[in-house]
Amino acid sequence: MVAAMTNVTKICLMLVLIAPACNDKEETDGPSATATLVGLNNSGVNGTVRFMPQGDEVRIEVDVYGLTPGPHGIHIHEFGDCSAPDGSSAGDHFDPVNQPHGAPGPATHPGDLGNIAADANGTARISLDTSRITLGKGTAGVLGRAVVVHAMADDLQSQPAGDSGARVACGVIRADSGQTVPVVMGGPNDQ
Repeated sequence: MVAAMTNVTKICLMLVLIAPACNDKEETDGPSATATLVGLNNSGVNGTVRFMPQGDEVRIEVDVYGLTPGPHGIHIHEFGDCSAPDGSSAGDHFDPVNQPHGAPGPATHPGDLGNIAADANGTARISLDTSRITLGKGTAGVLGRAVVVHAMADDLQSQPAGDSGARVACGVIRADSGQTVPVVMGGPNDQ
């Protein structure tokens, strides 16, 4: 039968057989993750931060509600623990490469995401891409860590955290499928 097929038919059959493998982005880029933000100290702030692998980068989409209008610092923190009323249990900014705090970029903490700007309704939305973090295991992995939103703007220069005020919302970064073990101080995945 194969001998009777035309070349066009053979090519079409091959494309049908390999097309699913070519389009399986979830398989090649890995799982996505979400941090569900919960208000700290009765701030009323809430929202979601989605992490989606895109080749060598991770796209981060932020939707936050209940903020005061204006800019607010947002960072990935080292521990996936939002249990303290003031968010201090999330630890410091995620910085496995021992860089200073600053604007997002190659010479600063990988957890530095900069600022989000809330409109008059207290809503802030941004989308950014970074190659400084991963959703896998290893030094750059952020699964099980936390995202923290602050009361004020990050000045992008003060050490060690940008002088962005109180922590008003916190959420643990969890894989959208499967189990995520939060990173805790002194735990086996604390790096």
